[in-house]
Amino acid sequence: MRAISKLAVVMFVLLIGLSARAGAEELKIGAGGAPTENILKPIRAAFEAATGIKLYIVASGPKNALLDLQKGEVDAAAAGLNYQEWLALMKKEGAEVASPESFTPVLIGKDKIKVLVNKENKVSQLGAEQLKGIFSGEIASWKEVGGEDTPVLVVLGKLTPGTNAMFSKAFMGDKPFAKDVIDATTAEDVKLNVVSNPSAVGFGPLSLVDDTVKAVRTPELARDITLITKGKPSGKVQRLIDFIKGEGKKYVKE
Repeated sequence: MRAISKLAVVMFVLLIGLSARAGAEELKIGAGGAPTENILKPIRAAFEAATGIKLYIVASGPKNALLDLQKGEVDAAAAGLNYQEWLALMKKEGAEVASPESFTPVLIGKDKIKVLVNKENKVSQLGAEQLKGIFSGEIASWKEVGGEDTPVLVVLGKLTPGTNAMFSKAFMGDKPFAKDVIDATTAEDVKLNVVSNPSAVGFGPLSLVDDTVKAVRTPELARDITLITKGKPSGKVQRLIDFIKGEGKKYVKE
């Protein structure tokens, strides 16, 4: 009988635990590389501990994030763009937003874009014209910019169109990105490709910079990070916004 009683107690405790988890609030954010790497990942653990809300980050890029928001599949969307730039991107991608006024944009941070090379690369500084030459494919060897006589391998993220467009506007002029590139997905994937290849070069949010890669000095490039909701932010989303603008600041690189 005692064994049965103990088993009953264990089962009761397990059921209580499962019920608590099932009842926990969840918050799902569709996001591009800048908000994912700069803000949402760094603050996630502290936000969850402070609020009891489970934060899910869907790193799908700004276009898919906004499409998912329109379909009600996420609670909010975030990207490294201001709202007008985001709308312009959607139109360019063939997904024009029919009622822009139905969404509420909130500025949640700033992002600096950094050019990343492998730690073994001797190059420490690149000017605007050198960046244009490298990312257009016109500069084919690192020797041309003070490095070793090895080929330049450009890495571009397919799910970072906002970052790509901003970099292109700042440095590429009328030149398109090189056709022969290493295709990555997210900003984190761009970094991983640079880490694993001594000849690679890419760019991404400041938060990617750590002791596994080298950020070369370049002309400064920064942008807004915007979060949008359908209508006004829900209570859960507002708690996230308040956390980002308050306690969360200490977890974000600037």
